[in-house]
Amino acid sequence: MTHRRTWWQRASLVAASATALVAVTAPAEAAPPSGAPAAVTAVQTSASDKVDYDTWQQDCRAVMDEALPYLRQRIAQSRPGEKQAIVFDVDNTTLETDFGFTFPQPANKPVREVARYAQEHGVALFFVTARPGIIYLPTEYNLEHDGYRVSGLYVRGLFDLFKSVSAYKTAQRTAIESRGYTIIANIGNSATDLSGGHAERTFKLPDYDGQLS
Repeated sequence: MTHRRTWWQRASLVAASATALVAVTAPAEAAPPSGAPAAVTAVQTSASDKVDYDTWQQDCRAVMDEALPYLRQRIAQSRPGEKQAIVFDVDNTTLETDFGFTFPQPANKPVREVARYAQEHGVALFFVTARPGIIYLPTEYNLEHDGYRVSGLYVRGLFDLFKSVSAYKTAQRTAIESRGYTIIANIGNSATDLSGGHAERTFKLPDYDGQLS
């Protein structure tokens, strides 16, 4: 079992730890490819009051075991000149936010395995998070430290705070598409990470009825 911290407690931990680091410099909704399964992949969530790490990892693994065969097929079906991309959430998706209280935070291993396969096959990785812009550099450093090749990291600016998280994240995916990318998958652990379209497939990791951020 794990002790829950508020977002700002976690953000303060990341920002404080980052001060000791040297800064690292850092359209229309796409249609599914022919033959690709159309159903959204989701994991059953638990109604329990507490979430243990092993259960979370098993549930994440189950979702990524659905994602990887799709990505293998879709990457192999890349059209000439197509720039493929995957969009990831950060907290409790690519990083173990609620289970890793050190900095850098550990990678969520099942997700990192999928990300590594994609990046090794020429797919760009974009990260869209509700984290505030003040911790952009620590977040970018953390992702790259954990083995993610960051093609773009989107964090919330001042005016984004007045938008819903869903609207903000949809706008960022639209911006990625405007750069000529086809978003072949969108991976996150909250409905707000995945709603709004602008991805061929979505894969939802568990949040256990909002227990994980």
